[in-house]
Amino acid sequence: MNKEKGVQKLSVLEKVGYSLGDLAANLIFQTLMTFLAYFYTDVYKIPAGKASLVIFTGGIIGAFFNVAMGLIADRTSTRWGKFRPWILWTSVPFGVIALLAFSTPNFSEDGKVIYALITYLLLVLVYSANNLPYSALSGVMTGDMADRNSLSSYRFVAVMVAQFIIQSLLLPLAISLGHGDKAVGFEKVMFFFATIGVVCFLITFLTTRERVLPTKQEKSSVSQDLSDLVKNRPWVIMLSLTILIFITLSLKGGMYIYYFKYYLNPVAQATFLQEIGFNHFIEGLNQFITGLGLGKFEWPEDAPTSANSLFNAGGIIMMIVGIMFSKPLADKFGKRNVFGIFLTLSALCLIMFNFYARDSIGIVFVTQLLHGFTYGVTIPLLWAMIADVADYSEWKNNRRATAIIFSAMIFGLKAGLSIGGAIGATLLSNYGYIAEKADQTAEAVSGIKMSVSIYPGIIFILGAILVIWYEIDKTMELKLEKELKQRRNA
Repeated sequence: MNKEKGVQKLSVLEKVGYSLGDLAANLIFQTLMTFLAYFYTDVYKIPAGKASLVIFTGGIIGAFFNVAMGLIADRTSTRWGKFRPWILWTSVPFGVIALLAFSTPNFSEDGKVIYALITYLLLVLVYSANNLPYSALSGVMTGDMADRNSLSSYRFVAVMVAQFIIQSLLLPLAISLGHGDKAVGFEKVMFFFATIGVVCFLITFLTTRERVLPTKQEKSSVSQDLSDLVKNRPWVIMLSLTILIFITLSLKGGMYIYYFKYYLNPVAQATFLQEIGFNHFIEGLNQFITGLGLGKFEWPEDAPTSANSLFNAGGIIMMIVGIMFSKPLADKFGKRNVFGIFLTLSALCLIMFNFYARDSIGIVFVTQLLHGFTYGVTIPLLWAMIADVADYSEWKNNRRATAIIFSAMIFGLKAGLSIGGAIGATLLSNYGYIAEKADQTAEAVSGIKMSVSIYPGIIFILGAILVIWYEIDKTMELKLEKELKQRRNA
């Protein structure tokens, strides 16, 4: 049985303070997702096969550590709460290890592999020790469903800001700050990110409070927690949904560059960039930066790479817009219904990429903006629904196990990313793709189109269908909130 201290609404300061923790974590997490392989192979000069082994080993260990971290966090008891202290304790180690992981000491090839493995493994472990309690914290800051929706919206605006910075600006900044030396540039950028991250984590710790607190009598064994978990149908559905979502994100995200490079007409892309004023903007930006004494802002010169970067940036901006609509829609219609509808609309946008002509650059960008908006509405809802599952577990079992529920979902996230990446590589191989070959076969080009459109679209639709069996609709949300509040006040 739990008790909630009052019914105080979360202030804007607390919501912003909480969201800064996600900004800090995602400056590192998005870099790992987007540039770790590139950093190991092209910057630190580790052979691709050994780099893949480092990433796979660290990722698998980190995924399983999440579950253990969930059990540990649920059993943590301090004057600051269960989850907030972990953000404090891991803030400085997170920043230091992130900087070490993107440093390039001059070792032999084997020495580089060992250094990369140790620093990456330490980074994924400290990431889990920081981010799992951070995610679980959202489930105990408030028991108010509407306030929780709002908190998730703030959080994922911060995520999108970090994603925009990393996917659109990190590599140009690294080249610019390193004056052409990417190793030096990466270290400078990561030092800046690590410093900002530590400050943001400390702000998160200082500005947040845990209000949904377990009573001293609430005790459970590890086996009991795990047994409750597998019997919790909403949790099983959310775990499956999380895996499907992140398979899709990994698959389509990794295949977009091939769509631009091998399907869309590069001449049409160059014309489009010129007509919308993008090239003129980069020229003006370079004049400003070189005037400050920095190196030239090295935006990629080939049209497909530039167009793909702009394509990603536009999608991220529209995701932020979509996030802003998430709370009011969820408050009115319930998280489940809004999530299912907008995931379906997002899937339809993805499927459309398969049917556009090679010269239809403008409509491709418009569709990406629509996809970004519709998917953006779902982003905060996924994690708010997981927090609701923790409430459902408490309501059903009279025990709260917030962290173990979130840890399993983060395990699903990492599993989905790994599976999606593997599917993408397998599809390329099966369709006969040959790396760096200018003229790919018709079968390979068709496979690339399917991999950014039909396949991820179908997976999203499967996720939307799965949500039908998720029983925490608007009516159940209100019931959980009312009955749990009565129990806590009792």
